[in-house]
Amino acid sequence: MLRDAGGTYLANGLIGLIFAASGPVAVILAAGAAGDLTTAQLSSWIFGVFVLNGILTVVASWVYQMPLGFAWTIPGTVLVGSASAHLRWAEVVGAFLLTGLLIVLVGLTGRVRQAMSAIPMPIVMGMVAGVFLQFGLDVVGAVGTDPWVAVPIVVAFFALQCHQTVSRRVPPIIGAFVVGAIAVVATGSFHIDTPASSIVAVPVFTVPEFTVRAAMELVVPLAITVIVVQNGQGVAVLRGAGHRLPVNVITVASGLWSALAASVGAISSCLTGPTNALLVAGGRRDRQYIAALTFGVLAIVIGVFAPVFVTLMQAMPAAFIATVGGLALLGALQGAFRGAFGSRFTMGALLTFLVSVSDLTVLNIGSAFWGLVAGMAVSWVVERNDFRAEDPV
Repeated sequence: MLRDAGGTYLANGLIGLIFAASGPVAVILAAGAAGDLTTAQLSSWIFGVFVLNGILTVVASWVYQMPLGFAWTIPGTVLVGSASAHLRWAEVVGAFLLTGLLIVLVGLTGRVRQAMSAIPMPIVMGMVAGVFLQFGLDVVGAVGTDPWVAVPIVVAFFALQCHQTVSRRVPPIIGAFVVGAIAVVATGSFHIDTPASSIVAVPVFTVPEFTVRAAMELVVPLAITVIVVQNGQGVAVLRGAGHRLPVNVITVASGLWSALAASVGAISSCLTGPTNALLVAGGRRDRQYIAALTFGVLAIVIGVFAPVFVTLMQAMPAAFIATVGGLALLGALQGAFRGAFGSRFTMGALLTFLVSVSDLTVLNIGSAFWGLVAGMAVSWVVERNDFRAEDPV
């Protein structure tokens, strides 16, 4: 490990950690606010996604000598934010646990590819686009309600995207986060109402409650976001960098860690695409695991001090959280629209999107699940040729 270490790999690991601790954390805080979670529950969530996934990243990357950066499902977090507005938190935690068990089962069957192909990707992307849309709209709303904070963040984000050389080294969301923090301080919008109760995280163990409505609304969509959306991206990124991945093992590990994370009220684990793209941004392929080890160790440190981190983030104005979180998902939202309406199953994807973006609740089950049902039903009726054209499993 000492022989393989180098400045490039340490820097890539640090940048990956900064990315995870900026926009994606803002998404968690926004979802927690929608579910009216306490500071202790949010700290436990942050503890789970950083410490547990940091440990998994270190172990997996060391064993396989390749960068395997595990984090949490961002589309799943958005989905939970919508569901927690009408589900009890214990029900959500129960759904987290069931999701982990389902992912493990899929991985153990060795049929991950077949599971990925069960629902056409355009329909899955239609659901993702519908779930993400509100976060994009929140950016627009923040610009109108608090322009002195939101506008500098937006300007910095797109200005950095104009410089491809810089954006390859420093993701625009990190620059936008820093500029936003400066704008918050300059406008006097930073207020700590309640200091952190402790410096070190104290996990909050929630007894899971298993209900049909939570299982129907969350388990299948969450499993899809992990296996198809997030792990699919992560595998594609790492294969593109020349790494040969143990896909079934990754799936089983995601499921086991998702079940473990559920015990502290944390969202499901996955092989994240954006973070792994940063970890393999440079250097020799056989030494890139050092970047993942760096990311994992730093993630553990962030998670251990989660109460302080959450307190600082909550001291930011609502416009800061909404803008940073929305911009962090902007590329994913664009990709979701492209994946949904780029080729086949476009009518099914459209129906999935429309239902998912609505507030439809039937049998106490939210709109994301019914979006998948509606999209599959419509495609099966009017887009049979697209099913025939699908690649054989």
